[in-house]
Amino acid sequence: MKILVLKISLRANWVHSLKEKRMIVKSIIKKLQNNFNVSIIEVDNQDVHQIISIGICSISLEFSMCDSIKEKIINFIEDNTDALIFEIEEEIINY
Repeated sequence: MKILVLKISLRANWVHSLKEKRMIVKSIIKKLQNNFNVSIIEVDNQDVHQIISIGICSISLEFSMCDSIKEKIINFIEDNTDALIFEIEEEIINY
Protein backbone atom coordinates (compact mmCIF):
# COMPACT_ATOMS: atom_id res chain seq x y z
CA MET A 1 0.00 0.00 0.00
CA LYS A 2 1.31 3.44 -0.96
CA ILE A 3 0.19 6.68 0.71
CA LEU A 4 0.50 9.90 -1.28
CA VAL A 5 0.79 13.06 0.82
CA LEU A 6 0.78 16.44 -0.96
CA LYS A 7 0.96 20.00 0.26
CA ILE A 8 0.12 22.44 -2.50
CA SER A 9 0.55 26.18 -1.96
CA LEU A 10 -1.19 28.65 -4.23
CA ARG A 11 -1.01 32.42 -4.56
CA ALA A 12 -4.19 34.40 -5.30
CA ASN A 13 -3.05 38.02 -5.61
CA TRP A 14 -6.53 39.36 -6.39
CA VAL A 15 -8.03 38.17 -3.07
CA HIS A 16 -8.60 41.03 -0.62
CA SER A 17 -10.36 39.33 2.30
CA LEU A 18 -10.45 36.07 4.20
CA LYS A 19 -14.09 35.65 3.21
CA GLU A 20 -13.13 35.75 -0.47
CA LYS A 21 -10.30 33.29 0.17
CA ARG A 22 -12.65 30.93 2.03
CA MET A 23 -14.96 30.79 -0.99
CA ILE A 24 -12.02 29.85 -3.26
CA VAL A 25 -10.70 27.21 -0.84
CA LYS A 26 -14.14 25.61 -0.39
CA SER A 27 -14.59 25.51 -4.16
CA ILE A 28 -11.21 23.86 -4.78
CA ILE A 29 -11.73 21.31 -2.01
CA LYS A 30 -15.25 20.39 -3.16
CA LYS A 31 -14.20 20.01 -6.80
CA LEU A 32 -11.21 17.81 -5.87
CA GLN A 33 -13.31 15.64 -3.57
CA ASN A 34 -15.94 15.19 -6.28
CA ASN A 35 -13.41 14.24 -8.96
CA PHE A 36 -10.81 12.24 -7.00
CA ASN A 37 -11.00 9.85 -4.10
CA VAL A 38 -8.79 11.96 -1.80
CA SER A 39 -8.88 13.58 1.62
CA ILE A 40 -8.26 17.35 1.60
CA ILE A 41 -7.95 20.13 4.17
CA GLU A 42 -6.53 23.65 4.36
CA VAL A 43 -3.33 23.11 6.34
CA ASP A 44 -1.43 26.38 6.62
CA ASN A 45 -1.60 30.16 6.10
CA GLN A 46 -5.22 30.30 7.21
CA ASP A 47 -4.92 33.96 8.29
CA VAL A 48 -3.09 35.12 5.14
CA HIS A 49 -5.68 36.09 2.56
CA GLN A 50 -3.55 35.71 -0.60
CA ILE A 51 -1.87 32.34 0.16
CA ILE A 52 -3.77 29.04 0.02
CA SER A 53 -2.13 25.87 1.36
CA ILE A 54 -4.01 22.60 1.06
CA GLY A 55 -3.03 19.13 2.19
CA ILE A 56 -4.09 16.15 0.11
CA CYS A 57 -3.85 12.46 0.96
CA SER A 58 -4.58 9.42 -1.20
CA ILE A 59 -3.98 5.68 -0.91
CA SER A 60 -2.97 3.50 -3.86
CA LEU A 61 -1.50 0.10 -4.50
CA GLU A 62 1.47 1.19 -6.63
CA PHE A 63 3.90 4.12 -6.94
CA SER A 64 2.81 4.68 -10.53
CA MET A 65 -0.79 5.17 -9.42
CA CYS A 66 0.36 7.76 -6.86
CA ASP A 67 2.30 9.65 -9.53
CA SER A 68 -0.66 9.55 -11.88
CA ILE A 69 -3.05 10.86 -9.24
CA LYS A 70 -0.59 13.60 -8.27
CA GLU A 71 -0.27 14.81 -11.86
CA LYS A 72 -4.03 14.72 -12.40
CA ILE A 73 -4.63 16.72 -9.21
CA ILE A 74 -2.05 19.36 -10.15
CA ASN A 75 -3.43 19.69 -13.67
CA PHE A 76 -6.98 19.90 -12.31
CA ILE A 77 -6.05 22.70 -9.90
CA GLU A 78 -4.24 24.62 -12.66
CA ASP A 79 -7.23 24.28 -14.99
CA ASN A 80 -9.95 25.12 -12.46
CA THR A 81 -8.61 28.10 -10.56
CA ASP A 82 -6.90 31.39 -11.34
CA ALA A 83 -4.58 30.97 -8.36
CA LEU A 84 -0.98 30.09 -9.23
CA ILE A 85 0.76 27.08 -7.73
CA PHE A 86 4.09 28.24 -6.30
CA GLU A 87 5.09 25.27 -4.15
CA ILE A 88 4.41 21.54 -4.11
CA GLU A 89 5.68 19.26 -1.36
CA GLU A 90 5.13 15.55 -1.87
CA GLU A 91 5.86 12.33 -0.12
CA ILE A 92 4.94 8.77 -1.01
CA ILE A 93 4.98 6.49 2.01
CA ASN A 94 5.35 2.76 1.58
CA TYR A 95 3.17 1.15 4.23
